[in-house]
Amino acid sequence: MGLLLLLTYSLLSCYLQAGGVVTAQPQILFTIRDITLSIEPSNDVTRDTNVTLRCQAMVSSSGEEALSREYTIFKDGKTVYTKTSSSSEDLVYPLPQARVSNSGKYKCKINIEGKQLTSSAQKLIVTGLSRPLLHLNNGVVSEGEELTAKCTAPGETGSIFFYFYEDSTEILERQVSSNQAEAKLRLSKVGIHKIHCDYTVLVTPDSFKSEGSNTITVSVKELSITPVLEIFPQYKIYEGDQLTISCSITNFRYKPENIQLFLSQGTKLLSIGESKVNHSMVALAKDPGEFECGLEMGTLVKAATKTVSVTELFSVPTLTMSPAEVFQKDDMTLTCRSESYASERLSKEDLTYTLDPPESPLTPKGTGVFSGRALLYDFNYTCVARAKGIVKHSKTMTVRPKVSVSIPKILVVGRAVLHQSFKILCQSDIGSLPINYTLLKDYAEVSTISIKLPFQQALFTVTITHPAEISKFMCEAKNRKHKEAPLSKKLNATVIVPLTHPTLTVIPDVAEISEGDHLFLICGVDGTPPVTFNWYRVGNPQSLHSTTSNMNHSNYQVPFLSKEHADKYYCEAVNYANNVVRSDLVIIEVRMALWKKVLIGGFCLLAGAVLVVVLVLCFKSKRVRVDKAAVSVWSKRPPESADEEESSLESNEPDVEYTEVVHPQPADPERAPLRKGTDTVYSELQNSPHGAADHHDYQGSVEYAELNGEQPEINHHHPEVNNYQDLPEPVD
Repeated sequence: MGLLLLLTYSLLSCYLQAGGVVTAQPQILFTIRDITLSIEPSNDVTRDTNVTLRCQAMVSSSGEEALSREYTIFKDGKTVYTKTSSSSEDLVYPLPQARVSNSGKYKCKINIEGKQLTSSAQKLIVTGLSRPLLHLNNGVVSEGEELTAKCTAPGETGSIFFYFYEDSTEILERQVSSNQAEAKLRLSKVGIHKIHCDYTVLVTPDSFKSEGSNTITVSVKELSITPVLEIFPQYKIYEGDQLTISCSITNFRYKPENIQLFLSQGTKLLSIGESKVNHSMVALAKDPGEFECGLEMGTLVKAATKTVSVTELFSVPTLTMSPAEVFQKDDMTLTCRSESYASERLSKEDLTYTLDPPESPLTPKGTGVFSGRALLYDFNYTCVARAKGIVKHSKTMTVRPKVSVSIPKILVVGRAVLHQSFKILCQSDIGSLPINYTLLKDYAEVSTISIKLPFQQALFTVTITHPAEISKFMCEAKNRKHKEAPLSKKLNATVIVPLTHPTLTVIPDVAEISEGDHLFLICGVDGTPPVTFNWYRVGNPQSLHSTTSNMNHSNYQVPFLSKEHADKYYCEAVNYANNVVRSDLVIIEVRMALWKKVLIGGFCLLAGAVLVVVLVLCFKSKRVRVDKAAVSVWSKRPPESADEEESSLESNEPDVEYTEVVHPQPADPERAPLRKGTDTVYSELQNSPHGAADHHDYQGSVEYAELNGEQPEINHHHPEVNNYQDLPEPVD
């Protein structure tokens, strides 16, 4: 417990010693309303003008206490000035005696407690440069002596390029960050030279060039030291002669370590020395004839040159081949010769010739003559001529033995169609180009084609009128003279005969086609198969069936014919000759099936039989039984209704009625014989058109009687008979 009190007391003591109670300060509120940058007196000024950049910020705050403001000035995006101030006054950045290097785009930025605002850019343009001044350390120098030049741009600042000129030609350039540049100049040659300078101030992205400086004249004096070149012998130098070349110095007054001599032939350096250089060599006509003795002393360079003419001891040999074209394993000869030689120094016998490489298969047959057989492959030969230590090589000759052409092959390109042009190809598997191919027909020349390039082909266009002509063609190939050309075999190819005489055959016969039959449409042609057949129905462009056959005919089957199959049909055929042929139209009529005919006949017979039976039954149902004594009577049937009376009045034709009358059988069996069955009497009555029977005008009557002796009863249930009492009594 005591320890806790002690710790509390210590903390309170430290707090009170640190200053007691802290009072919170109120926070100041502010806003940066605007910031502008202006250039005084103007954005465009001349050199030496005092320029002022003014940065003005508009800041609003809630308190009276000053805010800490940080200002930054930028030129072309780079910071050039920074200042922190608690004053609300404008920031002023002076540019006294402005120079071209001060030109650029300026901006101003303000930063208050992390809040920033940047002004828009203002461009300052300063024009006018000071004239440069040139100073030289010496006006007279010797050859190779350096000259120190200093060019100054008074009062200028920035990035400056200085240029030095010799007789108006730029000879040196220096870039510095100050207003002066110094350079070491080496003047080109002896004489009077005029030196001046100028400069350019670089202000990205622009540059400003000054006027030229003052001109200073410099005199360059020649040194008395001179290189000397001597060559022995001087005249009539032949190949193989020994040359002695000397390079030295005249009027030598300098230390050797300051001088360097170089002896060279063309681009080849022969020797190096200090005061004198000697060199010996064998003269060769092929080597460059120009020699140079060069002297270097510091920056001074002098040279002496001489040209030596060397006469050929013998010319470069040439290698020739005979014959000019050689085939594998043929005899060949190579000849090596030098066309000219210096007879005053050399005899013909002094020249020797060999072939390189030594393992050449050819053997010498004389001076410079080599013979043998051509190899089966390419071989390089070089002729070597030698005399008095001089060795010369001819150009390398590559002997490429040609390959004799093999027996050619003959074949048809594409298809051979009768009466149409087609192409025949002749080619050999091996053989050096050019190859002449000749097409023969019955051993007579048709045409010749010369093949000179590997991708070319010997194609002959021909036409035949009979298939047997195809075997009369042969091919001949030739690529060398004075040798028999090999012949190919006779051309063996299928000749496509165009299709002709198309026919469409129908099975069964057209007249016998009935429903339910299987119809076969057989399309046949004359020509070379395979043939593609198509069957069509008139009015339908779509093929009913298509097939390709290796025969000259094919069929299309239509099973179970019906009336819908009745129509016009045709077929088309085509083979590799690509000529489409069409058959004539065939009209298919589908007749009724036999079983339908039998069925209909049966129905007809059955209907007839039924009709007969019905008639017989009707006939029997209306028969009247009468006896032998019964006679026909006239009977009149009264109309049943008014409608019938009106109908009788309106009809102009007489009505005929048949009335069944039953006559009783007489008691006397002798008067009328007895019959079996029933006697029925039918009387035909003709009614008057006026509704009353005219007994006098009636033209006749028909009486039917069927007597049945077994039934003596009389049928009294015919009201038609009972109602007509006025008819006359039947008489026996």
